[in-house]
Amino acid sequence: MGKKNWIEFENQEKKSEETAKAESFNKRSKLNISKQKKGKKGKTITLIRGFGTEDEIFLKELLKKIKVFCGTGGTLIDSNIQLQGDMVSQSIEFLRKEGFHNL
Repeated sequence: MGKKNWIEFENQEKKSEETAKAESFNKRSKLNISKQKKGKKGKTITLIRGFGTEDEIFLKELLKKIKVFCGTGGTLIDSNIQLQGDMVSQSIEFLRKEGFHNL
């Protein structure tokens, strides 16, 4: 039985463009991962810097994935990712899985 108003879209072109963009981005970025206590009332945060891009959508998607992987909260401030707690080793493990090798 056919559907009268059903339209199927092909998203393969868009997905291939996004993966190509992410792959080229991953190869050239040098990331700096550190933990800090300064200015947070004694609370420890993990700071991930050096993405070298202003693509906020890509950074927000990466932030969401890393928060789920680490099981913690976090935010995106000035193209830097801040995670709550000491998550240095877990964030390194996650970023290596995602294809970032310059840590």
